[in-house]
Amino acid sequence: MELRDIEIFLTLAQELHFGRTAERLHITTSRVSQAIKKQERRIGAPLFDRTSRTVRLTPVGEQLYHRLSAGYLQIMDGIEEVKGTVNGVTGTLNVGTIGPHSLLMKDAFDLFHARHPGARLQHREVQPPSPLDLLRSGEVDVAHLWLPVREPDLTIGPLTHTSQVLLMVSASHPYARRDSVCLEDFGDCAVVQGKSIPAYMEEVFNPYRTPSGRLVARGPAVSTWQEALNVVASGQAVAGVTAEITEFYPWPSLVYLPIDDAEPVQWAYVWRSGHESPLIRAFAQAVTDSRQAGTHMSGS
Repeated sequence: MELRDIEIFLTLAQELHFGRTAERLHITTSRVSQAIKKQERRIGAPLFDRTSRTVRLTPVGEQLYHRLSAGYLQIMDGIEEVKGTVNGVTGTLNVGTIGPHSLLMKDAFDLFHARHPGARLQHREVQPPSPLDLLRSGEVDVAHLWLPVREPDLTIGPLTHTSQVLLMVSASHPYARRDSVCLEDFGDCAVVQGKSIPAYMEEVFNPYRTPSGRLVARGPAVSTWQEALNVVASGQAVAGVTAEITEFYPWPSLVYLPIDDAEPVQWAYVWRSGHESPLIRAFAQAVTDSRQAGTHMSGS
């Protein structure tokens, strides 16, 4: 069975319309018909039930579709990967990062550009209160996020670094005079809350209960990182944050405190599983190689 005939069958199985299949593949409807009849003769059974009004897969057609679709994608990905190796990866990759992380990843970005001068990185800011939104909408191809990410439709790529978790409080907060806090201290505070964030991701920085089981109160809901900074600076709530931000947001109205018993948090690049591409794989390899070289993240 020729690769083009497989493509015609798979496209017709998706469109269930000979005209749309022909239009999508830039061929004639008679070419579609010929390819399907050829495959049916080879299989020895009808692949589609056709009437004047509908086209449907037969049970044999459904079985063939499931068998061929994964293999076809692997073949096409393999072709694109080899083409990328020969000709160089090209195109634009939309990369989402949180706050200062785009600056901290500069060496990885530089390595990617050096290897793939025909490719371009377009940077977008991911908002911590809604870390998955840009990925899910397709506005970014990869996003730099803290772990865990337990979404069945998302792939976790290369780890970049590990951060310590700090508590960000107002300079007027009673804790501001301390040298450090512990997780139990969250029980006497209200924490900022996100508007579109999985609970298991939110509790990495802002737990729902203390180690002894006390509920942690939720303060104002925020949509952006800037809103979170303002809410904390005004004394309305506190927030767990990653240690890197202290260098970039040294506001006199904010104090950052070590959390003695907080687990470090890992960071990684994440992308939609069904949209992995040679461009994404090339970027992930650059990130991996940069980290292994120990060049892009101090303290990782």
